[in-house]
Amino acid sequence: MSCLNEADCTEPAKRHLALGVLGLMLVIFLVLSVMSFLPSREQIVPETIRFDDQGAVYGKRVFQAYNCMGCHTIVGNGAYFGPDLTKVYAHTGPAWLAAFLPSAGGWPTSAAVQAQLQNPAVQAAADVADITAYRERYPGAAERIDRRGGHPTLMPNLPLSADEIRGLIAFLKYTSAMNNEGWPPKPKIDGVARIEAARAGTTLVAASAPSATVDAATQSPTRLGAKLVSDFGCLACHATDRKRVVGPGWGGLYGSETELADGTRVKADEAYLIEAIRHPDTQVVAGYPAKVMPSYDAMINESDMSAIIAYLRSLKEDQK
Repeated sequence: MSCLNEADCTEPAKRHLALGVLGLMLVIFLVLSVMSFLPSREQIVPETIRFDDQGAVYGKRVFQAYNCMGCHTIVGNGAYFGPDLTKVYAHTGPAWLAAFLPSAGGWPTSAAVQAQLQNPAVQAAADVADITAYRERYPGAAERIDRRGGHPTLMPNLPLSADEIRGLIAFLKYTSAMNNEGWPPKPKIDGVARIEAARAGTTLVAASAPSATVDAATQSPTRLGAKLVSDFGCLACHATDRKRVVGPGWGGLYGSETELADGTRVKADEAYLIEAIRHPDTQVVAGYPAKVMPSYDAMINESDMSAIIAYLRSLKEDQK
């Protein structure tokens, strides 16, 4: 079709169509831009999630500072050397994470998780008070305890502070609360099931408190005490030499003079150590925060306590 002077009459229509499409795209861009400033449409945000006194925003910084995504993924993003951590809090709960993170080189035992449940903040977050109820509420923790509790992991022991541990738990609590719309998808083949199927004839025994699994009559008190402190997860916070970890080192501690937070000095004898294990906040060591160590009063009987004291007595200052 041509107009006067053989001009193309469709050119104005094409120009108007192009301008109309451009205008529509501009409107869509402006609408989406405005929507980005609206509330989160009920999607969870990290600023609203806390564990104890730490928030998810701080925990994310800790997660990034230790380059956790060099081995793990969050919502499928990261490296695939370790498992995806998006829903690990929902599966394992705060007590398992609190037992695992300080000593990631070994899988937590039932006793180590039970010890963390003595912490009021952990107990409140888990919404259960004993290990039996915890295992029912968090089957992922029960599976890990039964299948791997007490065995070494491929993770290094990171120098995490108590604040950093609480921050990481807050961050993982946030990622578990995210609506990730089913991503990443669950593998069609259960890797754990395949491993267990390959172990034909292997029977798994649920982990229980150390005193129920150790025959004290067959071991010296010192060896029994060494096993008990390992099973209870004590080595996550205490070194067997004088090195400071989360708590004071044990090397040469027995019989030494210890300064408390109130300025008094006491002898670290058997009575002092028993009280420190059963009621850790009654005599806080100078330079260490209170309310970090859980109470073991309801978890350690007299014979096991004697074995633990025998082990502590055996540790010299240069113990490795």
